[in-house]
Amino acid sequence: MLILGSGGEFCHMSHEMRLEVAEFALQHVAGRVPVMLGIAAPGTAETVQYGLHAQSVGASAVLVVNPYYAVLSSDYIYHHYRTIGESLSIPVLLYNFPALTGQDIGLDVIERLARDVPNIVGIKDTIDNISHTREIINRVHSFRPDFLVFSGYDEYLLDTLILGGHGGIPATFNFAPQVTGGIYRAFVEKDYERAFALQRTLAKLSSLYAVESPFFGVVKEGIKATGLNISTETIAPVQRLSADKVEQVKQILRSAGIEVKQEIK
Repeated sequence: MLILGSGGEFCHMSHEMRLEVAEFALQHVAGRVPVMLGIAAPGTAETVQYGLHAQSVGASAVLVVNPYYAVLSSDYIYHHYRTIGESLSIPVLLYNFPALTGQDIGLDVIERLARDVPNIVGIKDTIDNISHTREIINRVHSFRPDFLVFSGYDEYLLDTLILGGHGGIPATFNFAPQVTGGIYRAFVEKDYERAFALQRTLAKLSSLYAVESPFFGVVKEGIKATGLNISTETIAPVQRLSADKVEQVKQILRSAGIEVKQEIK
């Protein structure tokens, strides 16, 4: 499980809330499955502090999106991640999301980190260009084939697997695990026709991300619509979806063959 990722609204939480959510999640999961925590912050020291806290409450790994706001030189990004990797004893995954951070980690930096920091074990590459993910795989797997490469954008899950990556971290898994999880399972079992069919279903679901920006409320409404009666409140400045947009969520789910089990109110 990934807690405090992009869909987890970490960017709008107070420091205290982030610690509380991390502790609650680890206590609730109680070791039943591994938990990875997002620990990103603009500064290196603060990021390390979140990482040490994640480590202390039992996280199995951490996910770290690159620093945001200030545009950093490649050496600064490298040393940021190297410091984090060398400060923690649990595995660290890079998180590349230039559309939101304003800056790509950079292929050269990713390769350097994979070579120099054994505790950095992989990357979630959320970039709308599959050739970028391909290049990471080609460069890094030549000397470190165990380096994990996950797609961030849902629709690149199957492409990433085909290219030699290891899977994806798609937000749609929260409410349609039979689709995204099914693609992974079908690929591993070499049932390619099923993988292709599920990929076409996922293509329909991916239009959910266009309903509202950011997609926090969309994911929550999707979870509720598919049968788990959760709160759909969000943290300001994000607001709950309007009734029209809630209906759009339901329509998209139905168009992809996902059963809407209850009314969204």
